[in-house]
Amino acid sequence: MREINYVRGDATVPSVKGVKVIAHVCNDIGGWGKGFVLAVSRRWPEPEKAYRAWHRDRAANDFALGAVQFVQVERYVWVANMIGQRGIRTGSKGVPVRYEAIDAALAKVAVKATELDASVHMPRIGCGLAGGKWPRVEPLITERLLTRNIPVTIYDHD
Repeated sequence: MREINYVRGDATVPSVKGVKVIAHVCNDIGGWGKGFVLAVSRRWPEPEKAYRAWHRDRAANDFALGAVQFVQVERYVWVANMIGQRGIRTGSKGVPVRYEAIDAALAKVAVKATELDASVHMPRIGCGLAGGKWPRVEPLITERLLTRNIPVTIYDHD
């Protein structure tokens, strides 16, 4: 089985050949304005535009915790907008991260990465503003992606 490749750098600039899926966690309330999404938007306008339209039209689509929207931004690069956090603030129900939603979303990323013969690149998803803990997220990545022999690189930003 593969292991996660940990590197320092920017997950929006994967330095490998072949098709790449850049996966990140979004909230379920349509907010896009803090955290890793800012790096995504600095490189490509399409993922934010697609996410906002997906949320706006949610009554007629699959927008919900655990869903994923795949947006092609370059010939060999896709962005996976994964709905993995409830809201944006810590409250009576705890931190926004929803591990079960991240798990469900990663299963969908695995299917797409396999179809595309792609590697997957991401920051430490769910562990920034969403308030998650890496020891809870890392096993989900292992189970959903590494066991399917999908190469995964995690980026720790400088």
